[in-house]
Amino acid sequence: MKNKYVFVTVMLLGILLFSGIFTTLYVNKTAQEDNNRLTVVTSFYPMYIAAMNITEGADGVELKNLSEPQTGCLHDFQLTPQDMKLLSKADVFVINGGGIEQFMKDVAKAYPNLKIVEACQDVELISEDEDGAHQHEGNGTDQGDGDSHEEAHQGDFNPHGWMSVSTYRSQVASIAKQLAKADPDNESLYMDNAKAYDDKLAALQERQQKVMAQGENVILFHEAYEYVAKDYGLSPVYLMDLDEERQVSAGEVADVVAQIRDNNVRFILAEERYGKSMGDTVTKETDVTVCYIDPLNRGEYDKDSYITGMGKNIEILEKAFSGKE
Repeated sequence: MKNKYVFVTVMLLGILLFSGIFTTLYVNKTAQEDNNRLTVVTSFYPMYIAAMNITEGADGVELKNLSEPQTGCLHDFQLTPQDMKLLSKADVFVINGGGIEQFMKDVAKAYPNLKIVEACQDVELISEDEDGAHQHEGNGTDQGDGDSHEEAHQGDFNPHGWMSVSTYRSQVASIAKQLAKADPDNESLYMDNAKAYDDKLAALQERQQKVMAQGENVILFHEAYEYVAKDYGLSPVYLMDLDEERQVSAGEVADVVAQIRDNNVRFILAEERYGKSMGDTVTKETDVTVCYIDPLNRGEYDKDSYITGMGKNIEILEKAFSGKE
């Protein structure tokens, strides 16, 4: 009987010993995997799609997006405690730059060792001094005490570079180059993926060049479309940046109508989400055609979503410029 108890005791001790060994091995293995994993966080949708294409197939790379895919532009985006928690676990933070991520001072202060990859680094952006369009700011009242999108831009540049295919190609190349530097083990993969994605974008740009409307005067209801105008050779004569908080006054409507007539404007570029009401108003009083195009700042998490979305924009403009609408 005594031998039986001794045997059972030895068995239990053995089980505990092996359990401890296996637990230690598992914890060490998990810790090693965590150390080898590169967590890449993007600021918002266009950057996520670019990074998705660049990092595809990279072992040990975890890609996450800071904002929801339906957030849109980040002009007034406020970081939440959950956002800060996500950034605390990030190794690399891919941002657009150009001042659109207004929270970057807070991020840099909280996480000084976080590697920042800025898509607009070494990329030529449109300067507000060179756009040539009269920009009508404000909210239709005389208060003027809110920060406009223009006031929020750092360095007086338009940060919506992804709306130009050629500029977006430069952004993709810049992201790939900086990611390769941060993660040299995957450098070859990043550069190959960027090249494959750029081939698709080059084909998209070729389609654009067949739809040029060189010198055609145009009115913009979204500052992002300054890049669209540049790609198609359009000449912006008036810019009214519309968003969910923008209330248009009767005087502003009159200004737009006057610009249409005085400058022989045949086309307006607008985002349907915020520009439809104003578009309907001006089309009742003029013969202008309002082209509702996608600003590509929200959508599904699909690696070809930019290609698809920009392709639809090209089709819309092609029909408008050819008079087939």
